[in-house]
Order: sequence, then structure tokens, then C-alpha cells
Amino acid sequence: MHCPFCRHPDSRVVDSRTSDDGATIRRRRQCPNCSRRFSTSETASLSVLKRSGVSEPFSRAKVISGVRKACQGRPVSDDQLAMLAQRVEESIRSSGQAEIDAHQVGLSILQPLQELDVVAYLRFASVYQGFDTLEDFESAIARLRAEAKQNGESVPESAG
Repeated sequence: MHCPFCRHPDSRVVDSRTSDDGATIRRRRQCPNCSRRFSTSETASLSVLKRSGVSEPFSRAKVISGVRKACQGRPVSDDQLAMLAQRVEESIRSSGQAEIDAHQVGLSILQPLQELDVVAYLRFASVYQGFDTLEDFESAIARLRAEAKQNGESVPESAG
């Protein structure tokens, strides 16, 4: 790390602290040449590779925006959406990859969204899993019902 004051090519770390839920490390550094101190902030970069081939930084806001559309009219709060986006980011970061395909981001949203709201899950899944027919929806609903029964939850067979 170059000293911002004298441009010396080295510095000594005096103190390190995590911030932003451990996503960022703030380091206090001292230059061995001019003895001045300065701070740096380090984050692990996570990029999303879009279909067009463009790579852009991962954005929780984009996850929330995409999921919010599926949650329209559903009893889902902004706090719940923020927690979902955090879970998605943590899941992606735990894979150890520095760059992930945009489609994989969408797929990583599915499980947390299913746990949050099954109707929003079906809306979102219909896009990311490419539902083309009514049978696709019916099989997804049948799977959800089977999982709910397996977990001991009561699920109505029809809405009306």
C-alpha cells in the first residue's frame, strides 16, 4: 500500500477492525518513511456476470428490487427483503467464487424466498426456472405441498 502523503511503496498496519457486518475491514496504517498515519478500507469484491457478458459488482439493492416485484401485494416487509438479500449475498460469498453468473444469483434467491412467502416464490421461480406451461406451475405447487406435509404443516388443497 503506497503512502498517500509521500508515495513510499510500503506501510505498516497499526490496527484492523471489521465493519459492515464483517464485509469490510478498516485498517489504520503508518508509513515507515514519513511516519504519517492513514486509513484504508478493504472489501472482497463479488462480481455478477450478466448474459450480455458485462461484469458488474453484486448489489443487494438489485436483489431486493427483483424480489420486490414478486412480493407485490404479499405481506412481506422491507426488513424481510433486506434480510433475504443479505442471506443471498452470504450464500454466494460462501461459494468462494469472485464472479458468479447472474442466473445463479436468481437461483440462489429461490430457497430463502420460498421460506419467506410461497406465492412470491412461485412468481419468482416461474421466471428463473422458466415455467412455460400450467403443468410447470402444478408440479411446483405439488412439490411445495409435499414438502409442507413432510414438515408437518397444514396446507389447503385449493383456495376456493
